[in-house]
Amino acid sequence: MLFKSLEFKNHVGQKVKVIDIPVLSRNNPYYLLIQFRLQIFVNSLYKKEKVKSCYSFRLYLKGVLKWPVYEEIFKSGDVKSNA
Repeated sequence: MLFKSLEFKNHVGQKVKVIDIPVLSRNNPYYLLIQFRLQIFVNSLYKKEKVKSCYSFRLYLKGVLKWPVYEEIFKSGDVKSNA
């Protein structure tokens, strides 16, 4: 799976980085879900006065999504021979 990151400055001027954003194709059933959740997450970070410099979108999704949906989005193929 491919991941992207996003950097922006909040309303106070602090630089904030969001990492582990999954890249999904437009025909994926979870594409809109990820887009809406990312918008909500970035808006909440933009309005905060005290922020860390780096946030993981994957950890945020782990807390707000149901586990089967989270696993479906971040599923990884089985690895053969512990490789």
